[in-house]
Amino acid sequence: MNQGANRLILEGRFLVNIAGAIIRQDALRPVRGNIDWERMFRFADYHRVANMVYLGMLGKGDNIPERWRDLFFDRYVQGLLYKDSCETAEQEILTLLDVSGIPCTILESSRIHNLYQIQEMAYRNPLKLWIGKDNYSLVKGYMVDQGYVTTFTYKGFGERMKHSSGFQLEIYYELPFHTKFYKKNMMQILNYAYIKEPYKHVRALSVDKQFVWMMAQCVYHYVLDELRIREVLDLYLYYKTWHEQINMEYIKKAWDSFRIDEVAKMLLALSYMWFGSVEELAPEQRAEDMSAYDIMENRILSRTPTGRETNQQAIALEKCIRKELDKETRKERYQRRKEKWKEKWDGFMRQVTWMFPGYKYMRTMYPVLEYIPILLPAFWLVRLLRFLIGRIA
Repeated sequence: MNQGANRLILEGRFLVNIAGAIIRQDALRPVRGNIDWERMFRFADYHRVANMVYLGMLGKGDNIPERWRDLFFDRYVQGLLYKDSCETAEQEILTLLDVSGIPCTILESSRIHNLYQIQEMAYRNPLKLWIGKDNYSLVKGYMVDQGYVTTFTYKGFGERMKHSSGFQLEIYYELPFHTKFYKKNMMQILNYAYIKEPYKHVRALSVDKQFVWMMAQCVYHYVLDELRIREVLDLYLYYKTWHEQINMEYIKKAWDSFRIDEVAKMLLALSYMWFGSVEELAPEQRAEDMSAYDIMENRILSRTPTGRETNQQAIALEKCIRKELDKETRKERYQRRKEKWKEKWDGFMRQVTWMFPGYKYMRTMYPVLEYIPILLPAFWLVRLLRFLIGRIA
C-alpha cells in the first residue's frame, strides 16, 4: 500500500470517527495533531460529510485556520437551509409533473434528512426521478422553465439540475447502471412501485424495495471505488429506522438476484461498525471475516483497491462493469473514427463536386451542352484550364 493511500485511509477514519460520534451522540475528542485542513476539507466535501465535521469542531477547533473553519461552517449552513427548502421544492416538482400527466418514479427523495436526529447533519440529497425516454425532453423543458440549470450530465443516463435556491434534481431516462442484469433487476423493482398519494402519476418504492435500491447502488459504487462515507451513513440510518418493517427474506432473495448478497451483508455490517454497534445486527447479518472487512474499509476510504479483493461477488461485478465500460469506450472510439473519416470523405466529395459539377450547373455555364451533353467531360477540362490560367495570371 503506498503512502498516499495510507494517508487517505487515516483521514477517512478521522471523518468516520467524527460522523459516528455525532450519530451515536458520543463525546467528541479534541482535534489534535498536525492536520492539513485544506486537504481535510476537500476530502470531507468529497465524502459529503463536511457539515458534520463542522459540528464536531465546535469548541474544539481553535487550532483550525479561520479560512477552513469558515468553509466547514458554510457547508453546515447549506445543510441547514436545504432542510427548510427541500420539501417545498420537491412537492412543487412532483405536483407539476402530476398535473401535466407525466408518469415518474421517485428513486430517492431529498427527504432522507428525516432519518437524522439532527436533520441539518444530512447532506443536500437531490430528488432522483425515473422519467423514461418518452417524456425526458418534456420534463427537462419544464425544469428549465422553472429556473433549473444542468450542472452535471450522466452520459447515456440523465442529468443533475440545480435551482438558484440550491435544491437539486436528477432525472433519468436510463437507469444509471452499465450491466444488463443490474438494469433488468432494477426495472423489475420499478415495475412494482406504488402510486404515491395524493398524486395520480407519481410512483414511489416500498420500504423493502427502497432498501434494495440503496444497497444495490452502494455495492455498484463500491466496486467502482466511488462509494462515499455519506452513502454508507444513509444506508445505516435507513436500515436502523425501518429494520422492523423490512422483510429480510425478500431482501436476501433480491440481493441474490443482483448477485451481491455477500457484499451487501458486509456493507451493512460495516455501516454498523462505523456508525452504530455491530451487536445491534442479527448474528447472521454480521461479518465473519474481519480481514475482508479491513479490505472493504480501506478500499472505500482510499478510493482504490489497496489490497487484493477477496470477495468473489465484488470481483465478478467489477469485471462485468469494466467489460461494459471497455465496450462503450471501443464503441465511442469507433464512432469518433467513423465521424473523422466521414468528415474527410465529405471534404473530398466537396472537392470532387467543385472540380466536376453536375450537368445542370454546367449547362448554365456552357449552353451548348443542352444540345450535345456528351461533351460534358470536355467542358469540365475547359473549366479547369480556365481556372488554372486565371490563378497563374
